[in-house]
Amino acid sequence: MLAFLSRRLIQFAATLFAASLVVFLALEVLPGDAAQILLGTQATPETLAAMREQLGLDQAALSRYFDWIGGLLVGDLGVSHIYGVPVADMLGPRLAISVPLAVIAFALSTAIALPLGLIAATRHGGPSDWAVIGFAQIGLAVPNFWFGILLILLFAVHWGLFASGGFPGWEAGLGPALKSLLLPALALALSEAAILARVVRSALLETLGQDYIRTARAKGLSGRRVLFAHALRNAMIPVSTILGLQFAFLVMGAVIVENVFYLPGLGRLLLQAIFQRDLIVVRDLVLLLSGFVILVNLLVDLGYAAIDPRPRATMLG
Repeated sequence: MLAFLSRRLIQFAATLFAASLVVFLALEVLPGDAAQILLGTQATPETLAAMREQLGLDQAALSRYFDWIGGLLVGDLGVSHIYGVPVADMLGPRLAISVPLAVIAFALSTAIALPLGLIAATRHGGPSDWAVIGFAQIGLAVPNFWFGILLILLFAVHWGLFASGGFPGWEAGLGPALKSLLLPALALALSEAAILARVVRSALLETLGQDYIRTARAKGLSGRRVLFAHALRNAMIPVSTILGLQFAFLVMGAVIVENVFYLPGLGRLLLQAIFQRDLIVVRDLVLLLSGFVILVNLLVDLGYAAIDPRPRATMLG
């Protein structure tokens, strides 16, 4: 197990390093001059030169890359070019919105998908099965920001049950804060629930066709006991992998949904930084989100190896 863990940690570090290179180089090749965008078209050459020096744009790209990575290693995320405040100070309030949003969306996605997948698998070929497949196809085809717009039209504009956007702050109380996150969380959850419902259905159908399930039925066990004590338990092994990855995707998917609902989270901060050419904020946020996805993949691999030893045996063999 120690060798398996060591290899996974090395892969994690290598992937994170590669992601940092991709993020830095992608921003380097973008057209336009960050200093020119910040100062405007009327800036003099002397002012532009001073701004480039202040931003470190007068240094070689390799030097700027290692300065950036060196700062990250000691917890220095740099200072925003637009707001003039440390990036680390900007992340705290944004994380307090984006993380609860992803957690609520994850809970909704799981609560929707598991019963639907269970119903579809136990009634394979029937109307319920086809209804779940239809829901999954719609969920896969329609982007989450479009679900968000539909939810705003129905629940905010037409019925007036929710606000159309904004966040009152946690200081306004737990109830109002959670209520403002419910619609965007549902918009995020529907697409992921469609994927998860299909995975649960497929995993259960495969498990229900195994010999040990037929043996359990032949021993006279009730259908409910066979389903929940044997089939569902084993089917959850591949499903658990998808669950872990979906949480990472929900955090990434919040970039667009937060802007639809005007939530001041990480996603909205990222888009604002892109439009304002605040490169240090863009670099930090993209690497933060990428690192989170890579970390979740690592944890999923470790969890899967703990549940099912076969991948670990293959890796070590």
